[in-house]
Amino acid sequence: MKVCIIGDGLTSLSLAKNLINKKINVHIYHQKKINMLQSNRTIGVAMNNLEFFKKEIFKFPKKNQWEIKKIEIHSEKLKDGNLLNFNGKGKNLFCMIKNKELYKILNTELLKSKLFKRLIIKNSFNEKLLKEKNYDLIINCDQNNFLSKKYFSNKMDKDYYNLAYTTIIEHEKLENNIAIQIFTKYGPIAFLPISNTKTSIVCSLETKNKKYSNNEVLELIKNNNPKFKIKKISKLNNFKLKSSNLRNYHYKNILAFGDMLHKIHPLAGQGFNMTIRDIKILSEIIQNKIDLGMQLDSLIFEEFEKKTKHMNFIFANGIDLIYELFNFDRKNKDKNLNKVLKFLGKSKNLSNTFVRFADNGINI
Repeated sequence: MKVCIIGDGLTSLSLAKNLINKKINVHIYHQKKINMLQSNRTIGVAMNNLEFFKKEIFKFPKKNQWEIKKIEIHSEKLKDGNLLNFNGKGKNLFCMIKNKELYKILNTELLKSKLFKRLIIKNSFNEKLLKEKNYDLIINCDQNNFLSKKYFSNKMDKDYYNLAYTTIIEHEKLENNIAIQIFTKYGPIAFLPISNTKTSIVCSLETKNKKYSNNEVLELIKNNNPKFKIKKISKLNNFKLKSSNLRNYHYKNILAFGDMLHKIHPLAGQGFNMTIRDIKILSEIIQNKIDLGMQLDSLIFEEFEKKTKHMNFIFANGIDLIYELFNFDRKNKDKNLNKVLKFLGKSKNLSNTFVRFADNGINI
């Protein structure tokens, strides 16, 4: 059994490690090394997903994760700023992980396995190459190759006309287990702890009518700094924000995966969490076939699409609705929506529902 995975990101490596754990041969193809080693990109992994990751992919060291026990949502429209609170009641809500560290760990573990092979394509990547290798299954995690353009171009796209700016601040030591999201008139700013002396920042700004210089972004971060005594700010990176939902997940024995299937606004930090849930479902389908002694073929991808497509669509649109709600509030001067949200946030049942939604996604 040979599986080809196209792409060299966290999605590709996580999926490859899961399959190799099942004694499946995996070849990863990519044209060049991606810039995964940027030091200021981080991801938040929900606890349910983290449990699956450690059990079915790789149990990375605890030192590489930072526990978040509470989430605070603030609005500059309110005097006290406090809009919503989500408390894990002693339990962790999610964990922060540096992209760079997770990539290195996964890559190191994969290279130890005789079932794994990395193939760098110097020239153009083509269909003939895949046919010559006679792969049983092909999983495409790269949006910029011929497979994506030929078989997976039919999707629903939305441009937010936003840029997400990311950086890491170094600050004086403090107990740092609370994630803080501040909604400003320019856009949301998330302060995401990664240690007692470092915090990752994601600042999403609308750029349709105004372009921001790095100095303006840094000044906005400093002006909305909730509590940190900053010593140093790392270099800013930025990327465009768009959402998309693919209409068809597979073609014959080729499956689109990861960001190919769904892109969402980073507002709720759920992008990679959606992908981990997809890996979990695909892993369960494959394992069931193995346990029954059945052939691993394109029927796996049909079953995967049936189980995930509707859930991913609902979840992605739920995140988009949250974005539009706060975007509407950002453009209006009144405080009515903030007051309503603050009132609703006092409901323990509603708060618990949001926490379950973020941890488990949609289950239908």
